[in-house]
Amino acid sequence: MLDVKNLYCERNQGLLFEALSFSLKPGKVIQIKGPNGAGKTTLLRILCGLFGEFEGEVLWDLEKHPIYLGHKAGVKDLLTVTENLNWLCELQQNYPSSDQIKKALIEVGLLAYKDVMAGQLSEGQKKRVSLARLYLINSPVWLLDEPFSAIDVEGLTKLEERMRGYVEGGGSIILTSHQMVNIDQDVTELLLKGANSC
Repeated sequence: MLDVKNLYCERNQGLLFEALSFSLKPGKVIQIKGPNGAGKTTLLRILCGLFGEFEGEVLWDLEKHPIYLGHKAGVKDLLTVTENLNWLCELQQNYPSSDQIKKALIEVGLLAYKDVMAGQLSEGQKKRVSLARLYLINSPVWLLDEPFSAIDVEGLTKLEERMRGYVEGGGSIILTSHQMVNIDQDVTELLLKGANSC
């Protein structure tokens, strides 16, 4: 599914990681950990093809692209919640029906906001718009950057339930988080030590 071989990356004249190798198999979870500035987000962006200034190999064997959810919600303020979901799904060649979007919004507790402009939402609500993609897009891998940030306890519980069901069904997850991942699955930790300390 994924093989990473001898990854080397510098940013801002600092070494983030070198000789970094790991693999991801179906139904597995990798949690990237490390201090702020250690390169966790950079590594995720390398894996999804959004950052190319590195050496080494990132070898995917997938029929569909991974879903990438960045640390920021990535929604457009001038679109409604529903319009944002349609737009975000279309970026990955997914075209959900109105019923599918309705069900996803119910899951993330935003059905009452389906026609509200995203610019009127709180940061937590914007994050839930982004997380709704996890109910809409069929992908074998999720790449999640701090998925638990800016959501309340109820949202956290729902997200963990969704992650648990996804992995039980054979999906794989690579995520960054300072929190413990509570999904009743073995979670492999990948520790990044930070600039100049690898």
